[in-house]
Amino acid sequence: MQNHTSFRIGGPVGAMLFPAGEDALIRAVQQLELIGCTPLLIGNGSNLLAADDPIDRVVIKTHDGLSGCEQIDGRTIYVSSGTLLSRAAVFAQGLGLTGLEFAHGIPGTLGGALVMNAGAYGGEMAQVTAEVRYLDDFRTQRTASGEELAFSYRHSRFSGTNDVILGAVLTLAPGDPMEIQARMEELAAKRRTSQPLNLPSAGSTFKRPTGGYAAALIDEAGLKGFAMGGAQVSEKHAGFIVNRGGATCDDVRRLMAHVQETVLQQSGIALEPEVQLVL
Repeated sequence: MQNHTSFRIGGPVGAMLFPAGEDALIRAVQQLELIGCTPLLIGNGSNLLAADDPIDRVVIKTHDGLSGCEQIDGRTIYVSSGTLLSRAAVFAQGLGLTGLEFAHGIPGTLGGALVMNAGAYGGEMAQVTAEVRYLDDFRTQRTASGEELAFSYRHSRFSGTNDVILGAVLTLAPGDPMEIQARMEELAAKRRTSQPLNLPSAGSTFKRPTGGYAAALIDEAGLKGFAMGGAQVSEKHAGFIVNRGGATCDDVRRLMAHVQETVLQQSGIALEPEVQLVL
């Protein structure tokens, strides 16, 4: 898993499948269901912390094999689940469609972004998602839209389920391609300035608590730069835990627990992890 997560952490898995297209993904999931196996679906592994010990699961990676965008009409596009958000944003920009600029710097794929309602700089998937195609628990193809998607902060109807997202229809607005490009470049510059993009991480480690920001609370607790083993609270952005070299899953988990305990003691606020644990 260390080769398939942005944290560069994780041990071996029982098997990993790389379906070459939607039909191959559906067949794989349905065949695994027949033998009682529920696979773990990952996209680009950008929000995952995987165990160091062997993981007795079948992992299906959608990035690359289920990657693609197509225009439906003047305001909507269809994006496959394994498509990087950056690619979707560039595709929309090329069509003169605005609304996905916020997603250009998010390193994940569409599927993962829908599960957690990913967002940045005031934008989130809930604002642009019109319809999602997926396989339900019975591995039947379904479509969900509107209130059925149950979007909220870092949550959707797909969170914590075994549903398999196939793709989504995104509704955008007409815009000037040059202005859209300029906005994406502006946000990219902000990320480079404020985030530790030079070190492996899983992005923001903790969700934003009510009435504050995780990074500010961690910084105020004096934990910026604090390390355990190869894991460290970023010196550049306290909201990130980074792999400064040779970090293990245990290093990160112990550091996360220490951060949560310290912040709770000093501010009374309980930080909730945003990174997903794979055991």
